[in-house]
Amino acid sequence: MSGTAPPGAPAGRPAPQAESDGAEPDRVPPTDRPERSFRFPSAFTVLAVVTVAVWLLAFIIPAGAYRTSDSGAPIPGSYHSVEASGSFLSRLRDLFLAPVNGLYGVTGADGQTAPGGTGTLAGAAAVFLFILAVGAFITVAMKSGALDAAIGRLAQRLSHRKALLIAILMCVFSLGGSTYGMAEETLGFYALVIPLALRLGYDRMVGAAVIMVGAGVGTLASTVNPFATGVASAGAGIGTGDGIVLRLLMWVVLTAIAIAFVLRYARKVAKDPARSLVGAAGDDDLGRNTGDVPALTGRHKAVIAVFGATFALMIFAIIPWADLGVTALPSLGWSFPELAGLFTVSAIVTGLIAGLGEKGTVDAIVSGAGDFIGAALIIVLARGVTVIMNNAHITDTILNALNKAVEGTSSGVFAVLTFLVNIPLAFFVPSSSGHATLAMPILAPLADFAGVGRSMVVTAYQTASGWVNLITPTSAVIMGGLALSKVRYDRYLRFIWPLLATLLAVSIVFMALGAVLS
Repeated sequence: MSGTAPPGAPAGRPAPQAESDGAEPDRVPPTDRPERSFRFPSAFTVLAVVTVAVWLLAFIIPAGAYRTSDSGAPIPGSYHSVEASGSFLSRLRDLFLAPVNGLYGVTGADGQTAPGGTGTLAGAAAVFLFILAVGAFITVAMKSGALDAAIGRLAQRLSHRKALLIAILMCVFSLGGSTYGMAEETLGFYALVIPLALRLGYDRMVGAAVIMVGAGVGTLASTVNPFATGVASAGAGIGTGDGIVLRLLMWVVLTAIAIAFVLRYARKVAKDPARSLVGAAGDDDLGRNTGDVPALTGRHKAVIAVFGATFALMIFAIIPWADLGVTALPSLGWSFPELAGLFTVSAIVTGLIAGLGEKGTVDAIVSGAGDFIGAALIIVLARGVTVIMNNAHITDTILNALNKAVEGTSSGVFAVLTFLVNIPLAFFVPSSSGHATLAMPILAPLADFAGVGRSMVVTAYQTASGWVNLITPTSAVIMGGLALSKVRYDRYLRFIWPLLATLLAVSIVFMALGAVLS
């Protein structure tokens, strides 16, 4: 998922190769290449540093608290200083136990549930298990070969309608990004889409953009993405379906902009190959061969039906239909425990339908959960930061300071500022779920002071996270995809910067509009 899974391709996928420049036939052997002097640390390292830094700052930042309403929202003007609790040894114990306490819930030095400030913070155990269940389900579906076959057949049937094919493929990848944070799963499609793009008379950049920009923009405009929208909504104390109307509108508009941008470049390259930003790689002629497309069997169709039905049920179950004025449909109000059960059952059913058998299904489920354990642990580590802040009673102090900084601004300005603040945070914490878990307990209550729905803070966060993750060099999805496409990173930046500027401007407009209407 977007920025959530551990680096590298999931099991059973082609591992990203060393990045090629896509133009030099005589490449320097890997052993002779100079080693990089600096490599940006992983999300685990960043969060570990943040944990220790916050623990140290807790000795400096004064303790304080808001009085809260019956719903748990902070009461404006009620902030007051409180006595800092805990000796140095008890605080040291909090530091080492923070991730564990974050998994089970906020606990103080006495092992009891602590108040935890105004930010809503439940234990991360339900989210942890949910992510493992999603990983298991996605892996089983991929191992069935159904998704690869479906994309291949679609590409084969529409190969004579080039523009329509690109638009449909980008919509498919964007839908995957918006609904379940499709990210590492895209690495398995480069071997299909890059040769297809070359066969249609385009270049490798077009093939890479169909996948990378398609899924990336979908994640930016997540509607029910469990790793972004779901985790952030849980941290904000709201339902995943809150704010879904605005997010659906954003998905439609931003996906259309991305498709138009890629098609514009594709037409330019088809008309004049010399205008390609990547040139030709030595094996590009091989990409123009038709190749074999796997047949779409009855098992594949059944797997695709289960795959679609699972996500359709998830969307239906989390949307608060009554709040939207739809009284004919029941509001199930499902949360992470129910969704974890749904994806676990669907993984088993998918494996049996695909013919993987008992052992193959179990192995695929275990492998999928293993692939996503990194994402789940990042959430636990991020929750630990909030545990430290809550136990030291500095969460409300920081909230009070931020409230003073934005006090007096309009709701639209507040939403835009929230979006912009999340951009640098998304760079340093590229894991979308880790970013959400870290930021929401602080940012969500600010919406109460600004008179804006907390769903706007969730939307602002995920839009900023998705925007940054379109280019972040710390992402295995970006760097691995470019390596498989034989596209240099600097050429990709030259290609995408106009789209980034457009997406930034349009997103700011949506933030302001959404805040006014919320």
